[in-house]
Amino acid sequence: MAADPPAPVVRQLRLVVEAADHDAAVAFFRDALGLPEEAAFSGDDDARVVILDAGRATLEIANPAQKRMIDEVEVGRQVAPRLRVAFEVDDAEATTARLVAAGASEVAPPTRTPWQSLNSRLDAPADLHITIFQELRTGSDDDGPGRDGDV
Repeated sequence: MAADPPAPVVRQLRLVVEAADHDAAVAFFRDALGLPEEAAFSGDDDARVVILDAGRATLEIANPAQKRMIDEVEVGRQVAPRLRVAFEVDDAEATTARLVAAGASEVAPPTRTPWQSLNSRLDAPADLHITIFQELRTGSDDDGPGRDGDV
């Protein structure tokens, strides 16, 4: 009889982003991208935070060569800073258009990758470089968990 797998030690990945224009960042990520608001808190000296639910989280650790390769495939040149946030969506083209209309700068349009995802790159509020990606594989031909192609 196999032993039960150990319980996860980490319960949540929370990425904390400082945004000089807090209202613009909240409007972009909550209202335009559609991340539901989980909680909001305020304190002295106009201190404010909004916690948005981004669904399932993974931590992808890539070496410099892999990061360069991903930039080349998705954008055609080196653009990403050390940290890039990727969001899986159902429709990369529509989401990209909606986010550009909401104030993001398009770095690269939705591009089909060799790993069968449709990825766009945007510069978003709060000085974040983001990937919007849509998995093009169906459940029957997927050989692993969804990811933004950074394998």
